[in-house]
Amino acid sequence: MPSFKYSAIGSDGRTVKGAIDAADQPALVEELRRRSLTPLRVEEKGASSPARSDARSAAPRRAQGAAGEKKGGRFSIDIGGSKPGVRKKEEVVIFTRQLATMIGAGIPMLESLEILREQAGSKNFRMLLGEVVEDVRGGQDLSSAFGRWEKVFSDVYVSMIKAGEASGQLDDILDRLADYMEASERLKRDIKSAMTYPVVSLVLILGITGFLMVSIVPKFKEVFASMDLELPALTLGVLATSDFCQEQWLLVLVAIGFVIGLVHVYKRTDKGSYQWDWLMLHLPVFGDLFQKVGLSRFSKTFSTMLKSGVPILGALEIVADTSGNRIISEAVLNARENVRQGEGLMGPLSQSPVFPPMVTRMVGIGEKTGSLEVLLEKISEFYDDQVRATVKQLTSLIEPIMIAVMGIVVGTICLSVFLPIFELQKQLASR
Repeated sequence: MPSFKYSAIGSDGRTVKGAIDAADQPALVEELRRRSLTPLRVEEKGASSPARSDARSAAPRRAQGAAGEKKGGRFSIDIGGSKPGVRKKEEVVIFTRQLATMIGAGIPMLESLEILREQAGSKNFRMLLGEVVEDVRGGQDLSSAFGRWEKVFSDVYVSMIKAGEASGQLDDILDRLADYMEASERLKRDIKSAMTYPVVSLVLILGITGFLMVSIVPKFKEVFASMDLELPALTLGVLATSDFCQEQWLLVLVAIGFVIGLVHVYKRTDKGSYQWDWLMLHLPVFGDLFQKVGLSRFSKTFSTMLKSGVPILGALEIVADTSGNRIISEAVLNARENVRQGEGLMGPLSQSPVFPPMVTRMVGIGEKTGSLEVLLEKISEFYDDQVRATVKQLTSLIEPIMIAVMGIVVGTICLSVFLPIFELQKQLASR
């Protein structure tokens, strides 16, 4: 009898992992349900592909080709890799909205999935939906079939589908899930628009400065050498910098690459990741924006999952994993521990500097009145508006700052070049 590894959520909201012997995956799922466990992920131990009958999985594997590869015993597809212009998130949002409409219209689940597979825009996504159809046809729940593709369907997605299956309101929850994903994408676009202008401006400033220091300033150095002048300190400094850039440009590039690589590696450690997230929240200009983004993401995800019927302990664990910031994640996990012990959310959240008093008090009121998901949604809407307003303010503020920085840099170089010329004119005029 084959042995399977599983990950499931217990009745208390905790994630449970383990291994169990079963005849096949449907038998394993049934056994987990008998133990009051809701399966998240199931995988046969030592198998080169997920446990299914070979007859059903052979054709999709032959069609796999270059679009997918097996990683760690699981078939992996990179959605959007085979068709230019197809983006994974957008395609999943459209699929989710269409599936909600079809199920709401009374079309059976399996037939809806087959129709959506046939009309999928990209080859990779069509292949993935083919695997999902085979899993559902083989007796798996839709949430279990989606749970295999963790890079495409997030924990939030799978948990909400599971709650929809349990409540019998899958079409409503799919609509809510599509709304949540669209709102999340809008938030990401707002952040990108806030970051794009300063990054592009900084690259242009560095490019112009490098060009002047390497190509223009050295030509004036030859002119200054022919003059019998004592060069100003500013000119000497610019000329020395130009010489260094010309002679040690490779060392400069290596040093920049080394520092970037070192920061990247340090960020992947627990301590480095925590300190980086702390730094992001305390940046002079962007820290306030990142805090508002984190609060919006927290409240939006938490509200959506509670509305969908996900148990609060399971919802808090997923919210902590998807918060995008270790500071927020730590506060949420502390709040989860409080809830598990029968206490409230407000205390641990109020102890974190990330959560302002308005948020913690609204959470406390929501707990007392039983309308926590409603107040969380209001918080999310408020911070979404705040993020958009902050992005506009930053855009209007950064533009003159970048222009001023470029003017100072270019002006300094030009002034260093013209000062000796002005001095020469004075000497000639005095003769």
